[in-house]
Amino acid sequence: MEAIRIIMDEHQSLAAIIHAIRLMIREVGAGRLAPDFKLFKAMVHYLDAYPEKRHHPKEDQFLFGPLKARTTEGADALARLEAEHGLAEARIQALDAALQGYADGAPDGFDGLAEGLETVRCADFYRNHMLLEEREILPLLKRHFTAEDWARANAGCQVTPDPMSGTRTPDGDEDFQRLFSKLVAATPAPLGLGGGPYKDD
Repeated sequence: MEAIRIIMDEHQSLAAIIHAIRLMIREVGAGRLAPDFKLFKAMVHYLDAYPEKRHHPKEDQFLFGPLKARTTEGADALARLEAEHGLAEARIQALDAALQGYADGAPDGFDGLAEGLETVRCADFYRNHMLLEEREILPLLKRHFTAEDWARANAGCQVTPDPMSGTRTPDGDEDFQRLFSKLVAATPAPLGLGGGPYKDD
C-alpha cells in the first residue's frame, strides 16, 4: 500500500502550505505583515503545478478509476471528487484573477484574494476534498484492490516526486522544497521564522 502512504504524505505537505497561506493572509489583513506579491504568486503556482496538475491526475488514473472497476461502493464520493478535479483550471484562474486585482490596487483587492484563498477556491476546498478521500475512498481501496491493482498504483504514484522532497520534477519544473523554504522564511512564527522577504534567487 505504498500508494496510500504517498498520497497521505502529499496531503500533509499540502495541508502545511494551506495553513501557511491562511496564517499569512490573516497577518496581512491585521497589518502585521506587508503583502508580498511574489510569494502569493508562488503559492498559487504551487497549487497549480502540484496538487492540480500532478497529484489529482494520478489519483484519478491509479486509484479512483481502478476502484470504480472493482465496486460501486463510494460511487457518489468518487463522482464528487472527480468533478472537483475537473474544475482545477477554473479554480486556479479565479485565484490568479483575485491576486492580479490585489496587485493592481483594486479597492477590494485584498478582500477578494483573502476570500479566494480562505474559501471554496483554496483552503476550505482542499481540506474538505482531502478529508473525503481519506475517510471514504482510502478504506475502500484497502477493501477492494487486488495485488495487481496495488502494484500498478504503487508504481504510478511514485512517478511524480513528493513536492517537498527537494528534487525537481521530471520536466524541470519548480523545486518545491526551495519554495517551501521561502514560505517558512516569510511566514510569521510560530509556524514560520517570522516575516522574512521572499527572494526569487
